[in-house]
Amino acid sequence: MNVLTELQNRGVQDIFIACVVGLSGFPEAINTVFPKTNVQLCIVHQVRNSLRFVSYKERKQVAADLKKIYTSITEAEARLELDRFIEKWDKQFPSIGASWKRNWENLITIFSYPDEIRKVIYTTNAIESLNSVIRKAIRNRKIFPNDQSATKVIYLAIDQASKKWTMPIRNWKPDLNQFAIEYEGRI
Repeated sequence: MNVLTELQNRGVQDIFIACVVGLSGFPEAINTVFPKTNVQLCIVHQVRNSLRFVSYKERKQVAADLKKIYTSITEAEARLELDRFIEKWDKQFPSIGASWKRNWENLITIFSYPDEIRKVIYTTNAIESLNSVIRKAIRNRKIFPNDQSATKVIYLAIDQASKKWTMPIRNWKPDLNQFAIEYEGRI
């Protein structure tokens, strides 16, 4: 809550979509500070968390059945796949279905968007990759004489990493138009 309030105090007025990992209370904190924000829990983290409970022998089949949920076309289809998953696996792995049901409201945000946007918001891996680049740059230097030198090292690390970012979001203009309609008056 403190971090979000600080962001707001620094001038962030609105967030359309927040892609987050499953930190307890984080979606609620986001919606408290930025009440119009759609929260999307990272599907990759949800799946990884689910597979923690599965033996190696059954892992591929459980992962395939989970994939049917998050790759569904609609929210209704995803819910049907979740129900099928629970029916099939709940006796062996009751915590998996319970976790998906508990987090369902923040897992289905992706179904409000076209495939191109879903590919961007279903995971926090891009953010984690950037954080890894920053951590590596800081770890290599270790000591900074002042804040400005640390900022410069971070800037240069991000600049270098951005040269590898060659894949723009396909069909961004139509998606931007959809955002303009969905978030009318907020862009």
